[in-house]
Amino acid sequence: MRLLERMRKEWFMIGIVLAIAGAKLEPSIGVNGGPLKPEITVSYIAVATIFFNSGLSLKTEELTSALVHIKLHLFIQIFTLAFFPATIWLFLQLLSITPINEWLLKGLQTVGCMPPPVSSAVILTKAVGGNEGIVITPVLLLLFLGSSSSVPFTSIFSQLFMTVVVPLIIGQIVRRYIKDWLERKKPPFGAISSSVLLMIIYTTFCDTFSNPNIDLDKFSLILILFIIFSIQLSFMLLTFLFSTRNNSGFTPADTVAIIFCSTHKSLTLGIPMLKIVFAGHEHLSLISVPLLIYHPVQILLGSVLVPTIKSWMVSRQKILSSSEHHVVLSYRE
Repeated sequence: MRLLERMRKEWFMIGIVLAIAGAKLEPSIGVNGGPLKPEITVSYIAVATIFFNSGLSLKTEELTSALVHIKLHLFIQIFTLAFFPATIWLFLQLLSITPINEWLLKGLQTVGCMPPPVSSAVILTKAVGGNEGIVITPVLLLLFLGSSSSVPFTSIFSQLFMTVVVPLIIGQIVRRYIKDWLERKKPPFGAISSSVLLMIIYTTFCDTFSNPNIDLDKFSLILILFIIFSIQLSFMLLTFLFSTRNNSGFTPADTVAIIFCSTHKSLTLGIPMLKIVFAGHEHLSLISVPLLIYHPVQILLGSVLVPTIKSWMVSRQKILSSSEHHVVLSYRE
């Protein structure tokens, strides 16, 4: 299963490149008003499909097991949805005086506002971060980038409700009746969401490449890539230091969950969310670029660091187990 999941992620990253290349070659197909009619098929049908799919796959019956990890859950949510965006905002105040493309910088802020991906929450079940993100993420986007949004606040939340919340609830209701069938057949939920997401990415970049006024310089793109690597590594180190300090109350396994869940950002929720919040914005694709970069970077760093982190966790657990054993022996004596 892990091999299949890794292969799916690799193919998805290739798919992102192909979707952007396809939009560059023939942008007229996916522009607003074009043959694909993305103002309907993407803004409503595609986004709703992703969250109906999430509702079907979300095992809310496992949520009770997450209650024993409330402290861990709170740490991840506060770090991800408060500390992360606030820190990025402060950092961007310094970067604003550089020649980096301003819309890419705004895109970095949107990355900070995103919740962790549902699939990253191994310890807290698949539901960690999903529900909070639907409400908090658009609020954070409007708080930090409110002037950039061309859609009224009430319109944003009404569309979020109809295309995100309602399909998610319907998916959960349907799951109740076909749960046994789903467990038996194991439909490819990930592949379905990824395919729909590629369509959203394609149409977003079709709008960009059909607009001659939008230009992306390579210097800004390289700097953004370097900044994203630096942000992820810095925050992973920071969460490690926070969760391993004395009297933190977190186990080594908790620390591993914190490192990944606190620093990972959801592309599946993020792109549809940006599509809704910045509907009709001519720089939407540029705003989306940092999140599109952040996703493969978090997978790459995760793959590289997993062996080291796993080795640390195992050795740390052995030390703690040995210490507890000595305490028990001393008590008996």
